[in-house]
Amino acid sequence: MHFLPENIDDYAVAHSQAEPELLKELHRETWQKVLNPRMLSGAYQGRLLSLLSKIVRPKRILEIGTYTGYATLCLAEGLSTNGMIFTIDINEELQEIQQKYFNKSDYKNQIVSLVGNALEIIPDMNEAFDMVFIDADKSNYIKYFDLILPKMTSGGLILTDNVLWSGKVIEKLDPKDLDTKVLLEYNKKLNQDDRIETVLLPIRDGLTLTRVK
Repeated sequence: MHFLPENIDDYAVAHSQAEPELLKELHRETWQKVLNPRMLSGAYQGRLLSLLSKIVRPKRILEIGTYTGYATLCLAEGLSTNGMIFTIDINEELQEIQQKYFNKSDYKNQIVSLVGNALEIIPDMNEAFDMVFIDADKSNYIKYFDLILPKMTSGGLILTDNVLWSGKVIEKLDPKDLDTKVLLEYNKKLNQDDRIETVLLPIRDGLTLTRVK
């Protein structure tokens, strides 16, 4: 969902860095072959993820929710020398398209793809993360945050996608809508936790930048 007028949004996209060719290919194939292609991080948000990663120059990145690997490749662009990105997705059927594009990229030896439930995988990870991107099932956002915060380096950056949830966060809450309920709690939690600094950006479906103190 775009929260800006279409002409302003178009202008912003036109005056931002262009999408690399490999990601254009992945974007096309996702829309042609994969269910729910709207879950894909688009070119504009992808360039933002890339730029933020390049600013941080992380040694270790954790991505929760790989989908077809578009955001993975964007984040990998900023990895420091010998840096690694660990990406988790529960859907093993997406492995083929993920690995196809990971192997075609310059970062194929820096990407560790993990299949399974992130809530079970993360506790066993013995890494210190400089950057985390949360973009999986919304109902578990708070659980993900609580698991990763102790594993973050001081000054590390947590990025959280879909925090405006197509505008549902400002509408009357449907008691049966667990995702929106958790997102409301999550957004409030990030704004009140004194261990972090948070800014919510109205970019695409909402992207939160959270710096760990």
